[in-house]
Amino acid sequence: MSGHPARKVELLAPAGNFEKLEIAVHYGADAVYLAGKEFSLRNFSGNFNLDEMQQAIAFGHDRGIKLYVACNIYPRDEELPAVRDHLAAIGALEPDGVIVADPGIFNLARETIPSIPLHVSTQANTTNSAAARFWKEMGAVRVNVARELNLSEIAHIATSTDIEVEAFVHGAMCISYSGRCLLSSFMAQRDANRGRCAHPCRWQYSVVEDQRPGKYMPIAEDERGTYIFNSYDLCMVAHIPEMIRTGLAAVKIEGRMKGIHYLATTVKVYREAIDAWYANPDNYQTDPDWMAELNRINNRGYGTGFFLDAPDQVAPNLSNLKPDPGARFVGKVLRADVPGAPLVEVRNKIQTGDQVEILPAKGKIESSAIEGITDESGQLTSVAQPGQIVTLAMAASCSKMDLIRRIN
Repeated sequence: MSGHPARKVELLAPAGNFEKLEIAVHYGADAVYLAGKEFSLRNFSGNFNLDEMQQAIAFGHDRGIKLYVACNIYPRDEELPAVRDHLAAIGALEPDGVIVADPGIFNLARETIPSIPLHVSTQANTTNSAAARFWKEMGAVRVNVARELNLSEIAHIATSTDIEVEAFVHGAMCISYSGRCLLSSFMAQRDANRGRCAHPCRWQYSVVEDQRPGKYMPIAEDERGTYIFNSYDLCMVAHIPEMIRTGLAAVKIEGRMKGIHYLATTVKVYREAIDAWYANPDNYQTDPDWMAELNRINNRGYGTGFFLDAPDQVAPNLSNLKPDPGARFVGKVLRADVPGAPLVEVRNKIQTGDQVEILPAKGKIESSAIEGITDESGQLTSVAQPGQIVTLAMAASCSKMDLIRRIN
């Protein structure tokens, strides 16, 4: 593995809608991936129509952020004409890349939008350097390698080929091979490989013995149910140096369907970890606050996936036990022109006297008490409900787009 890669690894974040794009950029993403209303593997996130996508690309480019558009379904023949039209419409917007998995879509993209760089999705199951070279020869500029590889295997691909290599660094792990799964098709008639996954691997299950109908026997459970397919979430924040030294061009955060608190926290933490390594690679140390922050967002328990060849890290999380987050996301700062009086969009109930903390784009978290709440009519109130726009009186400083959490 290379020692100190000269080119800084790109931090790639998800955006399921325009608000998430703004949050990803605010908290330090180098690049963002998003999708249109069709033909991606997260059709149930908000996603972008073409006008919104054009605005998103302009927003990112104005701030030096790259925008990649996912078109990574596995289509049927009858969908190909619409896919071609979709690719042509995307290409006219000039994103920095289009992410594809299916070879047919790859060829359509080469023919339809030859000037747009093509990235190969992890769904394509690239597990070796020969496959990476194949995609390079076909015209791809980047490949997101299969989730099943360890760091040594990724390093060999990255250092023995001249295609950019990308890998996931954080987020949900699919129970099936590189995410190609048929459970949803069988159990909910929703094709996961065409963007409509119902996530049946997260459902609660029991066992029924044939001669004892109606008697449901748990396998392993907590008070909420049994989770026989429920894999740990990937978390590599403690192994950033090893990932960078593989020669990766980009590390990717999963989660276009996750909320803005998840997005802000993960981007902030990995931004800080990556920057800390490049600032002083020989004396780099993992900050324990990073893991504490990641435990404050919803997760199914964390593991290192296949990266470290540790079998216990890829086993299902049968208990579904989760750390107590210790804080609840309650609002987003819309304006912070007046010190100590931010204008806030409320997302969860807050009230005077609550202890809160500000999640800034940079630097340490600052805590404060809410000393007063003023509603949009200028009236003082003791409680603010979700959906309200209020001005908070508080000692902690904050900036526009910062998130506020109530300390439990």
